[in-house]
Amino acid sequence: MKVTVTGGTGFIGQQLVLRLVQRGDSVRILSRRSPSQAKIPGAQIFYGDLCDPETRLENFVDGADVLYHCAGVISDTERMHDVHVQGTDRLLAASQGRIGKWVQLSSVGAYGPVSSGMVTEEWPESPVGVYERTKTESDRLVRAVSDKGAFPAVLLRPSIVYGPDMRNRSLFQLIRMIDRGLFFFIGAPGATVNYVHVANVVEALICCGIDGRANGNTYIISDHRSLEEFVGIIAMALDRPVPHRRIPLPLAHFIAFIGGWIPGFPLTKSRVQAISNRAVYSSGRIQNELDCVFRIGMEQGIRQMVETVKHRRAHDAFR
Repeated sequence: MKVTVTGGTGFIGQQLVLRLVQRGDSVRILSRRSPSQAKIPGAQIFYGDLCDPETRLENFVDGADVLYHCAGVISDTERMHDVHVQGTDRLLAASQGRIGKWVQLSSVGAYGPVSSGMVTEEWPESPVGVYERTKTESDRLVRAVSDKGAFPAVLLRPSIVYGPDMRNRSLFQLIRMIDRGLFFFIGAPGATVNYVHVANVVEALICCGIDGRANGNTYIISDHRSLEEFVGIIAMALDRPVPHRRIPLPLAHFIAFIGGWIPGFPLTKSRVQAISNRAVYSSGRIQNELDCVFRIGMEQGIRQMVETVKHRRAHDAFR
């Protein structure tokens, strides 16, 4: 199968490219880096930029059986509209009549902040942040073009994607807090964490790409545990006592408010919300319709993350 991938040098995209090459697919990736910097064994590099009118995106996508659109900007809010919206619009224009199928890497952020309940694909879209709004606008552009018959499209919406190479440091920080005995629970028991290992996202993307039953659909991919279970897995992997300290939710909000005036204060408003969240993102649809299974369970994945922390700590000690 001939595939093209945007964002192929990113955290998720690179793992997707490696898996596609392993499958024996012919893979071409779009990269702003020079071919020598972006080199991935077995993949062809197409040097260019989604936002550059000089880039001949038609040449990049031409003849692809599946295009995986994984390009995204995580932290630079000033570039998000250019990449997520304008870049997607240019790629859509170039792809019409030249590709067989479009698979879009989206985000559960499209559903907005959800504090409780079971979130499925039917949940109304209500994105809030710049990243979430621009990614959702990108999704809508893809749907509009696909609905006109240009090509079948699939949207995949993961929750928080984790793995040893993740750029978001929040999970590593949580592991270190538990390791140092500094972690405490917030509010009543029963909060939920929603994470999904990058290997499972990659398998879900491939399922969406090769299975015709996915065409025209949106899928959530996520795994979840109660916060107590999640913290227990980390503590056991660290060989540390399982934390039991707990503070009331109003007190946590007050501490976060006061700490907001202190640069680098660890307990922020967003962290309080994350630790007290009770929403669950359901992967039932993709598992039932496409027979998509997790390659790495939560327990195995978290142990992998703990080993990464230990390895980095040992490496730093010998520097």
